[in-house]
This record gives sequence, C-alpha cells and structure tokens, in this order.
Amino acid sequence: MEGSRLVRKAAGYLEARGIASPHAEAEALVMYALGTDRTGLYSDRAIGLGAATRIARALCRRCEGVPLQHLTGEQPFLDLTLAVRPGVFIPRPETETVVERALEILEGIEGPVVVDVGTGTGAIALSIKRARPDARVLATDRSPGAIALAGENAARHGLEIELLPGDLLAPLPGELRGRLSLIVSNPPYVTEEEYAALPREVLADPREALLGGIEVHRRLTEEAPRWLRPGGRLVMEIGETQGAEVRALLEGGFADIRILPDLAGRDRVALARRDG
Repeated sequence: MEGSRLVRKAAGYLEARGIASPHAEAEALVMYALGTDRTGLYSDRAIGLGAATRIARALCRRCEGVPLQHLTGEQPFLDLTLAVRPGVFIPRPETETVVERALEILEGIEGPVVVDVGTGTGAIALSIKRARPDARVLATDRSPGAIALAGENAARHGLEIELLPGDLLAPLPGELRGRLSLIVSNPPYVTEEEYAALPREVLADPREALLGGIEVHRRLTEEAPRWLRPGGRLVMEIGETQGAEVRALLEGGFADIRILPDLAGRDRVALARRDG
C-alpha cells in the first residue's frame, strides 16, 4: 500500500474515533513509523508488514489518549523541533505568543539577561536564544527530568543556555539580583475545576505542570522586583479567564501592565515593567 492511501485510511480511523485533526496526525504518525519525511511519505513506495504493524500500534495508542508528541517524540515550536517525553510538559502553540511578546520587549536592548522560569523542554529559553544570540539566557525548573530534557534540546540545536534546577528564581546566582532584563514564564495555571474536565491526552502531562491557578503568578509577582533591573519586564502566560486577577496582582509593584490576547483572541499574556 502506497503512503497516500495509507494516510487516508489512518486519517479515517482517527476521525471515526474523535481525533480533532485526523489528517495531520495521520501524516505525523505514518512518517514516524516509516522514518521518513513528507516527500518520502507520498513517494511511490511499498509499505512492508513491519511498518504497517508499527503504524497500527501507533494509531491504537493515539486513540487510547496517548499524546501524538509522546508517540513521535517531537513537538514543533516556532522554528525549533523539540524532543519531548512523558514526565515533561509538552509546549503548546499558545506559548509561541509569549515568546513573540518577549522578543518585542528585548528589541533595542544590547546583551539582555533573560530568565525562563519553569522551562520544561526549554521551548521559551531556546526560542529566545535562537532569536537573540547576544542574550544571556538562564532557565530554571524544579523537575530534574525537565532540566535534562531542556539540555538535550539545547545541544540538539547548538544553543547555549544556563540550566538551573530549583524553584522559580531561587536557583539564580546572587550576582544577578537587580540585573535581569526580562523574566518570562509559562507557569502552571489550570484550576482544580478546569483540571477535572481536561481531556485524557492533556492529563498525560505532569499534574504539577498544569495545576496552579494564579499561585505561581502571585509568587513571581512578589519575587521578580528584587531580580529585575529598573525598567525590566515580567512576562507570564495566563489562563483565558485570569486577566483581571493577574492584573490585580501586578498593580502593587509594576507599571505599564498589559493583558494581551493569543491568536484566537483569548487573554493569554500578562506583561508589566518594574516600577522604579
């Protein structure tokens, strides 16, 4: 069976079982199973029994709720392809908006010092370093597995970032106190009520990487002023209903507070400038 026919059959199988983007996911799963790219996928080639078995197994696991990224081991993010694995949060397209806002803030700042809090796969830190090679980029995470995976992704793309295990800003060297140009984070912000309603594939991410409400936003808002330089910025991803609450948190010690939408028009990014 040639690749194009196999993709059609796989897409039909996924669609019948309620997968949201059946054709795109079928392509990704078949390419993964065959070890090829889109050009190879649609070339006139026979598919052997071993490959067909791998495809069938991958389709079954996907329909059981295993995330596509855990099957392929990869997730595109802006112009990077990141390795992913169970136990570390899978970066989402919404977070690309956070990176874009962060890069706008860094325009015109020479040699900025940037910290990505809760780096996970390293998506934010590596994207900023890719766009701004002159930046000193540090990244923290409480999860040893996340720190290891971010290091693998940094090596994969030849990008040098400083990875520090620990909670929020606590691992930073004291010499950076009052010197940071930017603190950026995609913290866990799902509420208990929202968590209970999440689909199976989202629940495959670590609970601690999802559940948090605005607690981490509160802690970052309290800690960030001690680390930011005058005029330094704090940028945080937020849930679509959390704009007013996060704005209220920021009003105590920040100026130029803005709540910005993602591409779908939903509140997604809170940014503010250190006041003073």
